[in-house]
Amino acid sequence: MNSELFSALEALEKEKGIPKEYMLERIEAALQSAFKREVGGENCRVVISEEKRDIKIYQQFEIVEEVEDPTAQISLEDAKKISKKSALGGICEVEMKPKNFRRLSAQAAKQVIIQGIREEERKQVRNEYETRREELVTAQVTKVTPDGAVIVDTGTSEAVITPEEQIPGEKFSVGDRIKVYISEVKSEVRGPIVILSRSHPNFVRRLFELEIPEIADGVVLIRNICREAGSRTKISVYSRDEDVDAVGSCVGNKGVRIGNILDELGGEKIDIVRYSDDPCEYIAAALAPANINSVEIEGERSAKVYVDPDQLSLAIGKEGQNARLAARLTGYKIDIKSDK
Repeated sequence: MNSELFSALEALEKEKGIPKEYMLERIEAALQSAFKREVGGENCRVVISEEKRDIKIYQQFEIVEEVEDPTAQISLEDAKKISKKSALGGICEVEMKPKNFRRLSAQAAKQVIIQGIREEERKQVRNEYETRREELVTAQVTKVTPDGAVIVDTGTSEAVITPEEQIPGEKFSVGDRIKVYISEVKSEVRGPIVILSRSHPNFVRRLFELEIPEIADGVVLIRNICREAGSRTKISVYSRDEDVDAVGSCVGNKGVRIGNILDELGGEKIDIVRYSDDPCEYIAAALAPANINSVEIEGERSAKVYVDPDQLSLAIGKEGQNARLAARLTGYKIDIKSDK
């Protein structure tokens, strides 16, 4: 059995990357634990020889004049039968019988190997997700639960998109291939918990990086992005090349580029805003699609905006959404007034 065990550990190291030395340490601890549990004694010594491909386990007894606990003590007379060097107060070691040893070692080794494989698989899954954290991946829907959670296969493992991380109103069917954003990876005892999202603002950011070559190349940069998933997103961009129009690059010829992103978002509105170092220009652009007459900066991060009466509701937006997103995008508190 011992030779087979070492061969199994070598194969495990080769296939799963689990060090043999680590597994042997775990097996030694497991054998000691199994010994104490099943034999009842407290003291044992495990000897592992990689060279001989052998494992031996010895039960240890204290040498005493009168034995009170047979599981932990041995008389001097009996100890001398095992070793003539035995002396009172010393330790006498007795190798366990092959039958008991095989049962203990096989059970303990099996448990350790199974646990080691599970730990390594969890580690590999966690590492794979960690390397792709904050990235976009394509996943296939494998199940939709009654409470609205969507289980997907990312190619690394199955993970869940909770209703809170979905775009409101979207529906999925088993077999659908969808894009998801890996927003967070948490380490837990039972394995990593992966937070997948389609409602995160960076989900839109990654879509722009995927669809717009100028953004992928670093010619056009995303300055900021704010989003109310399923309803509206505002994204500000600027170009590092004077000959490249940042907004035009994102829209594309006849709106093809932005159209692909809108299709992925299920019709969510997107306002592409040209970033400016001039806060008045930036705020006016952020309030699109409303036409702004003038912007006055008041205080450090506060602005007053004037619009024609017929543009007031458009600038504020339904339930204040347009003004709210513009404020988050620019970092300014915006007060919109009708310019009479």
